[in-house]
Amino acid sequence: MTAMQTAPRTGAGEGTGRTRRAVSASDVTRRAERDPRRRKRHLREKLIAWGFIAPVAIYMIVFYAYPLVRNLDLSLRDYTLASFITGEAPFVGIANYLEVMRSATFWPALGNTAVFTLGSIVVQFALGLALALFFYRRFPLATTLRALFLVPWLLPLLVSASIWGWMLNSDSGVVNAALAVFGIPQVNWLTSPQTSMIGVLIANIWIGIPFNLVIIYSGLQNIPAEVYEASALDGANAWQTFWRITFPMLRPVSAITLLLGLIYTLKVFDIIWIMTRGGPGSSSTTFAIWSYQLGFGGGSPDLSPAAAVGNLLIVIAFIFGIIYIRTQRSTEDES
Repeated sequence: MTAMQTAPRTGAGEGTGRTRRAVSASDVTRRAERDPRRRKRHLREKLIAWGFIAPVAIYMIVFYAYPLVRNLDLSLRDYTLASFITGEAPFVGIANYLEVMRSATFWPALGNTAVFTLGSIVVQFALGLALALFFYRRFPLATTLRALFLVPWLLPLLVSASIWGWMLNSDSGVVNAALAVFGIPQVNWLTSPQTSMIGVLIANIWIGIPFNLVIIYSGLQNIPAEVYEASALDGANAWQTFWRITFPMLRPVSAITLLLGLIYTLKVFDIIWIMTRGGPGSSSTTFAIWSYQLGFGGGSPDLSPAAAVGNLLIVIAFIFGIIYIRTQRSTEDES
């Protein structure tokens, strides 16, 4: 009986001890909060944290949030040049968006944007992946050659677009001169509605390959060598190694490369404008070119419809960003 009575007393004593420790801990916390020195230290730490965050927050608000809000307001009103003087711009709701969608340029511009964007990122990614795999093998002058492939990425876009404009010139371009050697007739790369999009695609692909090469090459370096050694011991050939090891392990890098390439290509303006100005006609007019033409390309600028076209581009990029985030989350849940 004594032993049986002693056990409950011991348990009660332990519970009481834990309660006292909890109470004493809470008392210590309260005292710490009441301590002026601790409060000052805590406040100083918060101020330091906000000091580090403030420059980034100010930058995002001034250069991202405010322009987005201003552009949205611009697209929902009827702005003219006089509006910037008088300050009067009547609210018209989605009338500008409806005007843009009913325009004869809308569907050709949408198709050109899709062709230009998808064609660029698919070919850029495929060639960048092939070059990354090529340079991943160690051989003499590999570093030098890889550095030379970065030149298109380092050149200003104005220079790159101008060079490609000269090279694809119908009469005196080096591309047509090279084709003539093989008996191929002259191609009007930038002056024909059938080939103008191909011309600007070639230039944009050439400019974007180095970016894909650098990102994918860095991803290849993060794949453990032991995985390749194990596959070699299992008798896997080069294609099996690539398809079952390299490509799956590059999936996170590939996803972010494609997303960044998509967002960048959607807003490409200078290359197309310098080479074709969106023509002939509207054969190479994308949403970015069309927005500029509406806002600044004519004698009577349509500022509000131009803002509406710009917002459509933002929505498209936002949708693909959401798809990327959801894909990444599902991949992390599966793993």
